[in-house]
Amino acid sequence: MTLAKQVFDRIRSRRTQLGLAVRVTVAATSAYAIATALHLLLPLWAVLTSIIVTQMSVGRSLKATRDYMLGTVGGALYGAAIAVLIPYSGELGLLGLLVLAVAPLAFVASIYPSLSAATVTAVIVLVLPSMHHADPMASAIDRVSEVAVGAITGLLVSFLVLPSRAVRQIRASAAILLELIADAFAELLAGLTRGRDNDALHRIQDGIGTAMVGLNAIGAEAERERSARLSGGPDTGPLLRTILRLRHDVVMIGRATVVPLPIEVQTRLAAPLTEVSTAIAYFLRAAAAALREGAGAPPIHPVHVALQHYAEAVAAVRHDGLIRGHPGDTAERFFALGFSLEQMHQNLCDLDRVVGEWSEAAADKSVRVAE
Repeated sequence: MTLAKQVFDRIRSRRTQLGLAVRVTVAATSAYAIATALHLLLPLWAVLTSIIVTQMSVGRSLKATRDYMLGTVGGALYGAAIAVLIPYSGELGLLGLLVLAVAPLAFVASIYPSLSAATVTAVIVLVLPSMHHADPMASAIDRVSEVAVGAITGLLVSFLVLPSRAVRQIRASAAILLELIADAFAELLAGLTRGRDNDALHRIQDGIGTAMVGLNAIGAEAERERSARLSGGPDTGPLLRTILRLRHDVVMIGRATVVPLPIEVQTRLAAPLTEVSTAIAYFLRAAAAALREGAGAPPIHPVHVALQHYAEAVAAVRHDGLIRGHPGDTAERFFALGFSLEQMHQNLCDLDRVVGEWSEAAADKSVRVAE
């Protein structure tokens, strides 16, 4: 029973990926059945296209379908035009046409990667007729028909079979980022008094960078869904910008904590820094949990109190002249840390507001569903 529960929990934690696998399977088999029923020349292209356009979210499927169809139609028209307007005979003639087709389309695809299908389509339109003694225009029509069947099938499956909205995915991705930022922040402040594990910190920072790229991509997909009126929810911009600013705060704090503080300063600031680290890391992790669950924002008051205690301790350190006599770069890092924490405080207040907006959106959605 325990093993079965562990397997079930692991599968459940991957339900988004499992849903994608189901959609791709349904799209591929449906595209093949439809292409066969329509007696298309090469059902394979319909199947491959359906797999390509069936993506993790509806927003990503929309973009993949648009890009692949534009590339296919453009490549088919260009390849057919060259074959019709420039008569050729023999393998050398076909080789020359391939150069005329591939070179400009490959150049366009290098500038606009979303049109990369155009080059492949043009080559198929040119080469396939020579293999089957068919008409180039008919080959272009067949190719567009096959791709259209696959694209439409994949897009419909994305909408109808276990649909996954990017707006839902952005909650999980944002939560992961906030937890990584919390880990990095705690490690950085700990380094002011005990030194820090740079290898561990680098792993965390690399993870933040990778997760930030993924979050921005999902945000673009979510906005594409919103603009097409396929999903609701709040604007993703404020959430993404707030998390990006928090990421920058961590970078600034990292620069200010390259080396530990002087011993006498450490002694005075150890307790308030521990309080700040605990309060902010807890708030970030609680905000991550709230985003995942669509719950209300966690209380931010402990963060206000902790930073106020730290400000008072800093004022006492300055009043007692504990920074005097130390190198200029030590004083610079000391004041830079205070400035960075003030900036982070403002961004945490923004995060508190944004998480509240996302929880209100979840509550409104629940009310609408209940009605």
